[in-house]
Amino acid sequence: MNDLKILVVDDESRMRKLVKDFLNRAGYQVLEAGDGEEAVDVFFSTKGIDLLVLDVMMPRMDGWEVVREIRKVSEVPIIMLTAKDQENDELQGFDLGVDEYISKPFSPKILVARIEAILRRTRQQDGEVLKAGGIVLDEAAHMVTIDDKSIDLSFKEFELLSYFMKNEGRALTRENILNQVWNYDYCGVARTIDTHVKKLRNKMGSKGAYIRTIWGMGYKFEVQE
Repeated sequence: MNDLKILVVDDESRMRKLVKDFLNRAGYQVLEAGDGEEAVDVFFSTKGIDLLVLDVMMPRMDGWEVVREIRKVSEVPIIMLTAKDQENDELQGFDLGVDEYISKPFSPKILVARIEAILRRTRQQDGEVLKAGGIVLDEAAHMVTIDDKSIDLSFKEFELLSYFMKNEGRALTRENILNQVWNYDYCGVARTIDTHVKKLRNKMGSKGAYIRTIWGMGYKFEVQE
């Protein structure tokens, strides 16, 4: 695990040290940045960063702007930290491509567990190759092609499409999806699912129609011949 690099971004030095200490104990290499501009500089000057832990409210450049810059070139997993407990902030983060969302104060052990879960799935060597209606999803390579053309998905978008394809033809409630894709202890809301589905459909182009809305319940992935 010692080859995995995590960039921790927070303008509070005590918070960075707390997170860094727990991650170091878990065997990760930790890089630090004290504001958004420094975070962007570190990210683009360092090869092989595997995950970001990113605060929202920072001087010079806030967390949202950092996500926008990084998402222009990379789908690296991002966990967003915020002191605010507002649904709109959470939805904004997901809309920009944030993979996990944790409100302060939080348990460092829970944060490490979330990080380990994400990295375990993104770096897994074995996995299925799922195929349906011109879509090919390779879990081991963490790659999706549609009609032989590669598309870029965030970590959560990839997880969501994988879950849909593995349950092709089944009606899935939003609760099912939250429990399976965001883990059983995620305190999310239905709009979190809707935001991700909207972005996933857009990236899938015409194939996005395979994800059908079941009003009042959830979604169904169904290939239309």
